[in-house]
Amino acid sequence: MNRVALFAAATVAMTLPAMALDQAAFERIAAGILAPIMAEYKVPGLAVGVVIDGETYVFTTGLANARSGTPVTTDTLFELGSVSKLFTVTLAAEAEGDGVLALDEPVAASIPELEGTPFGALTLASLATHSTGGMPLHVPEGVTTRAKLDAWLARWKPAVPPERTRSYSNLSIGLLGAIVADRLGTSYAEAMEAGLFPALGLTDTFVRVPEDRMDDYAMGTNRDGRPTRMNPGFLVEEAYGIRSNIVDMTRFLAASLGVADIDPGLAAALARTRTAYADTAHYAQAMIWEGYAWPVDPSALEAGNHLDMALKRQPMTPRTPPAEPEGAMFWNKTGSTSGFGTYVALVPSEKIGVVILANRAYPNPVRAAATVKLIEALLAAD
Repeated sequence: MNRVALFAAATVAMTLPAMALDQAAFERIAAGILAPIMAEYKVPGLAVGVVIDGETYVFTTGLANARSGTPVTTDTLFELGSVSKLFTVTLAAEAEGDGVLALDEPVAASIPELEGTPFGALTLASLATHSTGGMPLHVPEGVTTRAKLDAWLARWKPAVPPERTRSYSNLSIGLLGAIVADRLGTSYAEAMEAGLFPALGLTDTFVRVPEDRMDDYAMGTNRDGRPTRMNPGFLVEEAYGIRSNIVDMTRFLAASLGVADIDPGLAAALARTRTAYADTAHYAQAMIWEGYAWPVDPSALEAGNHLDMALKRQPMTPRTPPAEPEGAMFWNKTGSTSGFGTYVALVPSEKIGVVILANRAYPNPVRAAATVKLIEALLAAD
C-alpha cells in the first residue's frame, strides 16, 4: 500500500464506528495509527503483528529496501535490536528449569576466575535485570575476547549498590547469553537456532542470517537516511543480534501469552521472565521486560521509555522476594540498532500482544504510545 493510500485509510479509520475485528478492520486501524508516524519519522517500511484472544493479525507496508524498491512482506527479516534480550533471558530461564543453572547463583559459579571479585559475586539474575551497580552500556573499547573481558571484569568495581541501581547494559546481558551457552555446552547461536527457536516454533528467526535468506533481510536506514545493517562484534549476537520476521514474532507473542502449543517447561520459562525483581520510578523491572499497571499511565510510559533509562543509572527498590506483580500489567521492551526500530508489548489480562518492526529507529516513547493506542482500538473493536 503506498503512502497516499495509507493516509486515505487513516482518514477512514478515524471515522469508522466500532466493528467486529477482522483482517480488514485490523489493517484500517493499524494504518490509521502508524501511517502518520512513518511519514513524520521517514520510516521506509514497517510490519505490525497482533495476537488477540488467540487470533493473529499481521499488516505490512512500505519498503524493505528503499533503494531497490523491494516491499515489506511477511517474509521480511528485521533486526530486533535489544528485543533480542528477551530471547536471551528466556534461554536462561529455560536452562534453570532444566537444572542446568540457577539464576540466583553467582557469576563466579560459571566463571571461576572471578571468584572473590565484586562482579563474580553478582548473580545471573542481576545480569538479567540490569542490577549490576554500574556496568557500562557497551563493551569497553579494546575488549574483544572472553579472556580480555574476564580480565577487565576482575578489576571492575560497582560504583553504586547493585541491587538498588538500574544500569542498562549490553555488556552484562551479552555476558549472560555467553554464560548460558557455555553451561549448555554450545555456542549462543547454536543454542538459539538449534534449540530455543525451534522449540518456540520459530522458523524464520536467526542469529546469523543464512545466505539463502539474505534477499529477505531488510535494509536499515540510519539517522542520515543512509542504508545500514548491524556490524558484527564481540557479544553483539548475545546482546542484540537476532533477526526475525513478523510471523515468527507473533508466534513469540502467542507463546508468551500462553496460547501457543509449546513444551510446558518452556512456557514456564517465558512466564518466569516476567518475575519482577525491583521497581524503578516508572515500572517494575523483570528479566528484561518492563511492567506497568494496566491501564497505562501515559506519563509513566513516556518517562519509562525515555533514553535516560538506558543511558543513565536509575534508582531501584528491590522486591523481596521477586514475584510477578499482582493485577493487570502492560509489559514492554524496545529494541534499536543503527537502522532498525522494534517494539513489543503484552497485556496478558486482555489476552493481547503487539509487535512492531521497522527499518528505521524512531523515538521509543512514540512506539510505546502508538502501541497503547493500537491495543485500545483493537480491544474496542474485538
